[in-house]
Amino acid sequence: MSDLPLIQADRAVPPPAATTTTRGRGRRLRLLSRTDRVVITLMVLVPLLLVVGLVWLPAAATVLLSGTNWDGIGPLGEIDWVGLKNYDDVVNIYPPFVPAVQNNLLWLAALFVVATPFGMFLAVLLDKELRGSRFYQTALYLPVVLSLALIGFVWQLIYSRDQGLLNALLGTQTDWYGDPNVNIWAVLFAAGWRHVGYIMLLYLAGLKGVDPSLREAAAVDGSSETSTFFRVVFPVMRPINIIVLVVTVIESLRAFDLVWVINKGRNGLELLSALVTQNVVGEASRIGFGSALATLMLVVSLVFISLYLFTVMREDRR
Repeated sequence: MSDLPLIQADRAVPPPAATTTTRGRGRRLRLLSRTDRVVITLMVLVPLLLVVGLVWLPAAATVLLSGTNWDGIGPLGEIDWVGLKNYDDVVNIYPPFVPAVQNNLLWLAALFVVATPFGMFLAVLLDKELRGSRFYQTALYLPVVLSLALIGFVWQLIYSRDQGLLNALLGTQTDWYGDPNVNIWAVLFAAGWRHVGYIMLLYLAGLKGVDPSLREAAAVDGSSETSTFFRVVFPVMRPINIIVLVVTVIESLRAFDLVWVINKGRNGLELLSALVTQNVVGEASRIGFGSALATLMLVVSLVFISLYLFTVMREDRR
């Protein structure tokens, strides 16, 4: 009889699990099998290799080649180092550079001042769950799915001088894509048409994440709907605002497809991205000079990307 409690005690103690271990304050951590470790390693290693091979190595090579006069034909051993000469030539003796910078700044201003606020306004309307909001959301976002090259062909049907819809409605014969005085505005309208849907979706996602109690508290205090948005809702969406800023800047810098389809970035549609392509893969084949232009774009992009990452990491620490 005296052995019975000992037997029951032994039965009450479960055998140790083979797949768990105990650390710290009684936390039970599951041990990973060899298959799990292989899968996790591949999931980390494969994207890392792709990013390094397709993004960081080409970016580093671009920066290095920007200090050379390589034409892309001779062997790498014959590359001559010219230092900052390409950057000096870009700024001082390359006529398309200044118009390209001006057009990129104009592109940024048009997207930031017109298209972005309009996209935010549409997001506010769709957030009210109006009748048919799903249809409007899909229709407004549809241009984002299309490439800018395809958008260029679509708007060609509208802007065509002889058979275009716009000239038919206005009764004019304006060459919207060919006239250097108006083609940049025509292209900006087409690009803004696409950008609005993207911004609308970002802000719509941000509005869905706002705590409804904030609006209710503002309404109790007698704040109007407009005042509530700008004083309460808009500041809460600070991470979304940073994302929109970065996206808008990058969109203005990487604008390429539309102007390249129209006239390869010439005759009033000069852009930095088009100049890079003309020098790297065009007839000139000036790899070093085109790399200097690409490096300038990279530096500007990194400034805003760093701002975004700094904001995200600071929010994560809170």
